[in-house]
Amino acid sequence: MKNLDLRRQALDSARQVIVKAGTRLLIDRGSIAALVDGIAALRQSGRRVLLVTSGAVGMGMETLGLSERPRELARVQALAAIGQSRLMRIYSEECARHGFGVAQLLLTAVDLRNRGRYLNVMNCVNALWESGVLPVVNENDSVSVDELKFGDNDTLAGLLGSLTGSGLTLLLTTVNGLRARDEAGRLADRISVVERLDDGIRALAGGTDDSRFSIGGMASKLRAAEIVTRAGEYLWIADGRDRRIMERIMAGEDVGTLFTPSGLRLRGHKRWLSFFSRSAGRLLVDAGAARAVLEQGRSLLPSGVRGVEGEFKRGDAVDVVGPDGRILARGLVNFSSADARRIMGCKSAEMRNILGSDGDDEIIHRDHLSLL
Repeated sequence: MKNLDLRRQALDSARQVIVKAGTRLLIDRGSIAALVDGIAALRQSGRRVLLVTSGAVGMGMETLGLSERPRELARVQALAAIGQSRLMRIYSEECARHGFGVAQLLLTAVDLRNRGRYLNVMNCVNALWESGVLPVVNENDSVSVDELKFGDNDTLAGLLGSLTGSGLTLLLTTVNGLRARDEAGRLADRISVVERLDDGIRALAGGTDDSRFSIGGMASKLRAAEIVTRAGEYLWIADGRDRRIMERIMAGEDVGTLFTPSGLRLRGHKRWLSFFSRSAGRLLVDAGAARAVLEQGRSLLPSGVRGVEGEFKRGDAVDVVGPDGRILARGLVNFSSADARRIMGCKSAEMRNILGSDGDDEIIHRDHLSLL
């Protein structure tokens, strides 16, 4: 009964739903039609839906008659360029059967690392939703290189779940959720609900069982689950081969694996700090400052800083590192690295004398600090 209650809670909180469908689910026109049927049912229930779709490379492979995914980056990019327009044409035609349109967004990781671009993507998605259009998102595989990649579309779906504040991220795959392992390490029973994503759960993940067409696997889905649950929302892994899976999920059936929030919902700017920003440097803090930040929800003061690493300017994101070397938090710093080195270890009065002006007392204010 508890598992069913948790599923009902997940559905009740989900006014917006991110749906991700992997390459091996999009094997033909009929499978895409079934996916769109499920999305239409979600929309008819009053929920906004965003689709993260794989399949462009697979479509390109089919067009060229290839049986295995190539390893060379340029060939993969070319296949994505070939397959993307074909994939979107099919989505457009299938969505038209249900009376709504589609819009394509192709993203790279840099689009979300930059705060301004991040906000532009969020505003664009909201505008599409308000217009009744289904946003269809994919990584921009035709131009992506390693430093611009999200890694896989599971991770992209998790990040978009965080960006949009969607109550539920649904990963449709070719297995019915996460499975336990027996004493010999063999796959055993399905796990219905994961309320704490720890090392024991991560150890259950295996890689993809078919790399000819797709990348990822259960490990990437657990990475997505970590992002979504840390943001304070639900993630559900379910078997997309079941043509009725959306209907069963909306009915709250015990299918797949549901991951529950690990804490309260993060505010928007703290989501960006936690999952999208890149650190420009590090502030090394003492035990007292670590306790104040972690346990008491306080700002980071210069008096608790024992070291400054890297070169950064006011407003950059930096990591806060405890005495044991563990990253505790990330925040937007109020001082440049040069000034931070001058005032580290100082009380407020000393800090003002050193800098010669009145300004911020906190090196990072708690409103701009996200615990990691």
